[in-house]
Amino acid sequence: MNLKNRNFLKLLDFTPEEVMYFIDHAAELKAMKKAGQSTADHHAGKNIALIFEKTSTRTRCSFEIAANDLGMHSTFLDPSASQIGKKESIADTARVLGRMFDGIEYRGFDHSIVEEIAKYAGVPVWNGLTNQWHPTQVLADALTIREHFGHLKGIKLTYMGDARYNMADSLMALCAKLGMHFTACSNKNYFPDPAIVKACEEAAAETGATIRLEDDVDKATKGADVIYTDVWVSMGEPDEIWEQRIHDLLPYQVNSHVMENAGEQAVFMHCLPAFHDLNTKIGKQIYEKFGLTCMEVTDDVFESKQSIVFDEAENRMHTIKSVMDLTL
Repeated sequence: MNLKNRNFLKLLDFTPEEVMYFIDHAAELKAMKKAGQSTADHHAGKNIALIFEKTSTRTRCSFEIAANDLGMHSTFLDPSASQIGKKESIADTARVLGRMFDGIEYRGFDHSIVEEIAKYAGVPVWNGLTNQWHPTQVLADALTIREHFGHLKGIKLTYMGDARYNMADSLMALCAKLGMHFTACSNKNYFPDPAIVKACEEAAAETGATIRLEDDVDKATKGADVIYTDVWVSMGEPDEIWEQRIHDLLPYQVNSHVMENAGEQAVFMHCLPAFHDLNTKIGKQIYEKFGLTCMEVTDDVFESKQSIVFDEAENRMHTIKSVMDLTL
């Protein structure tokens, strides 16, 4: 299978076999790293650009370490270090960077931006996160789930919370491609875009996957293998949104009842950062305003033996390495 010079923008762009190839190769690269085997000769001397219009801990570190492990040099461009979309058009920026770099990562806002970069760059472009899709995250999720359960096909994954954006969309696409069973559990006003649901249902018809939207927590989580959630307010959204989101989504918090209803086999996953205690600035502010000590997940669940969030976080590095290695 040859994925060289392919862009990595969303999972719906790939066949189920190609998605599995990324995951299988990530597992190989992870085993090599654990065994102390160098991969620095894979892409020695190449250079990649990392465009971050939204800040990140895991995505930036994963790309930089993965690039270094593959023998590449990375150049980080934050909003203050780039004129993209301001003094210089996205198309012009893409054509300039494409002449200098062997690959380009973009993390930012509307998905149309990374698509335009990919259209003009002439080199592989990787989506580090847009408002609609987060494909590198769900590759790491898939690797983590397979490590825990030994397989992916037939796994039941329930996503709880705001299902209108990148994480629910990407997990739904992952499940559709790999024959997994996806349930979005939320207030009906927070269900995914019907057009994306339709696209995922079409993919699911070929793999035996199922897509379900459910506002009843007990029905959605009964027998689930994976309970997944994310923060209720995304980066870039105004603070005043918190009150409405808390009102609407608190019934869909991941807590001990949810995990017990799912069953002993269930694991908890979160793409991080998580507001599970008061040890963050935002967590303290929410407590002062609303009296909540946690939000999308309770601390007892986050710190429980069922939680595999840090295995998941580590696997970002291995799957991102796989994506860069195969597309370059």
